Amino acid sequence: MKQLILVRHGKSSWENNLPDEKRPLKKRAYNDAAVVLKTFKEFVSGNLTLWSSPAVRAHTTAKLFKEELQIPEDRFTVKKDLYTFDENQLLSVIKSCPNEIEKLMVFGHNPAMTGMVNRLGDKPLDNLPTTGLCVIDFDCDSWRDLKTGKTLLQLFPKNLR
Repeated sequence: MKQLILVRHGKSSWENNLPDEKRPLKKRAYNDAAVVLKTFKEFVSGNLTLWSSPAVRAHTTAKLFKEELQIPEDRFTVKKDLYTFDENQLLSVIKSCPNEIEKLMVFGHNPAMTGMVNRLGDKPLDNLPTTGLCVIDFDCDSWRDLKTGKTLLQLFPKNLR
């Protein structure tokens, strides 16, 4: 069994005319992460490995989850290839995950994240919102063999407030 948890980065700021990958989170994103984490912590079990896009908004969101879930440093990786908006590239990075990892949490960007939820899960959605989280289980032993899985959980900040 493999479990993939997809998390779209928190709401980012468009102030200060920064390059896209340098945009920070808005204050709201910290509150959104707290409400999603409160519910997710009741669901999650076992060893999670976290992979994040290097973009400031995704990396900061990932660090909030890392700290709250008490993920050790050796299970937290920033991967430059996750700074993508293309679902095929995102899937390629996910499929590169070593098979000894059973639960992978990926922090990234739309439209790739929404595309991945709809491509791999069995509960389609129009849009994975900022700080939205989706858990998908797969009945396979290799990340390379991912096909359609079972969507176990979808958490969206607006539904948890």
